[in-house]
Amino acid sequence: MGTALGRAWLAAGHPLTVWNRTPGRTAALTAEGAVAAGSAAEAVAANRLVVACLLDDASVGTALDGADLAGHDLVNLTTGTPAEARERAVWAEKRGARFLDGGIMAVPPMIGAPGAFVLYSGHQKLFEEHRGALAVPAGTEYVGADPGLAALYDVALLSGMYGMLAGITHAFALLRGTEVAPGDFAALLVPWLNAMAGTAQETAGRLTSGDYTTGVVSNLAMQVAGSGTLLRTAAEQGVSAELLTPFLHLMRDRVAAGHAEEDTTGLVDVLRTR
Repeated sequence: MGTALGRAWLAAGHPLTVWNRTPGRTAALTAEGAVAAGSAAEAVAANRLVVACLLDDASVGTALDGADLAGHDLVNLTTGTPAEARERAVWAEKRGARFLDGGIMAVPPMIGAPGAFVLYSGHQKLFEEHRGALAVPAGTEYVGADPGLAALYDVALLSGMYGMLAGITHAFALLRGTEVAPGDFAALLVPWLNAMAGTAQETAGRLTSGDYTTGVVSNLAMQVAGSGTLLRTAAEQGVSAELLTPFLHLMRDRVAAGHAEEDTTGLVDVLRTR
C-alpha cells in the first residue's frame, strides 16, 4: 500500500522522501524519483507532511519514537482500532505534531483510480491544509474531530464486507459439485446482493426513528419460520451451516423476546446488550 500511495504522489509531481524497515523495498519508488531516507527520523525531517503506512499501530510507535515530530503534520494510514488512534493522537501531540488518522477503503491496485477513498479524522485544520495532496491517491472523506472515528468507520465498513463475503461463500458452497456453472450463478448473485444492499438505508432510518415495526414487509417471525429451509438445504447439499447459524440464532432469540413483528433492525440492539 505504501508503494502504491508513493507512486500516486510521484505521478502528480509531489516531492517524496521514503523510508521502509526493509531498505530494498524503497527501490521501486526511488527508481521513479523518490529520495530514500536512511532512517525514519531522516524521512520525517525532509518534509512537514509525514504519512505513516505500516503494519500496525505498534510499528508506528517503534519507527517514529526517535524522530523529532515537532512542527510536523503526521497522517497515520496504518490500520488500527479507534482506541489506538486516540492514543496515537495524544502521543503525537505530546511530541509537538498535529495528528490525523486515516482508514484506507481500497486495495493497492485501486490507489490513484476512481472508487478508492480514505476516511480521515482528527485535526481538521491539518486535513484542510493538506487536502489537495491527500486527495491525489484516493478520494477524501473527513468524518470528525475524534481521532478514532476513521478507524471505527473503517472497521464497521470492513465488518459489513465480511458479512457479505460469508453469505457469498455459503451460497457458492451450496452449488459446488452441481451442474450449475459458478459464472452463471454469479451473474444472478451480484444484482441480487446489490438490490438487498439498499436495506442498509432502511435500517439506518429505523435506528434513527426507533420504530422497528411500521411498514415491515418480512418480519422476524416469517423469516425464522422460513430459516429451516435454509438449514435443510445446506444439510442436503452436504454444506456446513456455520456461516448462517449465528445470525439465525439471533433472529430466533429476538422473536422469543417478543419482537416477532420487527424486521432485523432490532438485532443491532441484541448485539449491543450482549
